[in-house]
Amino acid sequence: MPFCQNCGAQMPEGTKFCTSCGATMGGTTVGLPPAQTEFLVVTTPTIRGYRIKRVLGVVTGLTARTRGVGGKFVAGIQSMMGGEVSAFTYEIEKARVEAIQRMREQAQQMGANAVIGLDTESSDLLSVIVISATGTAVIVEPETPA
Repeated sequence: MPFCQNCGAQMPEGTKFCTSCGATMGGTTVGLPPAQTEFLVVTTPTIRGYRIKRVLGVVTGLTARTRGVGGKFVAGIQSMMGGEVSAFTYEIEKARVEAIQRMREQAQQMGANAVIGLDTESSDLLSVIVISATGTAVIVEPETPA
């Protein structure tokens, strides 16, 4: 079964998006979950199988996006037909991934190897959508059996 490269969750074959973090499952790995050397990002306050060794602080990532004239035209046609407006969905997904990546980079600069409590939010300013990703940068280590 594949694992999400973003959060490490195990997903059924053929899944397009991770049900844990929402990342696109195009870049999956098969076999074992990410090794300790990989960076973990989770929405939960803890990571099963890991102990929080040190809390480094709050980290954020922001991105602002807008559609070009062509994208707005396509979205306008799609909205008249009803259903999903894929032109906007694609841009919002790209913005969400970018905000999480910026948050991850900030945490890595602080020396973290994981972010817990990931929260993503969106808002719009005129014709611009702003996506923010916020979490807590931590250093984790595998739990040792008692």
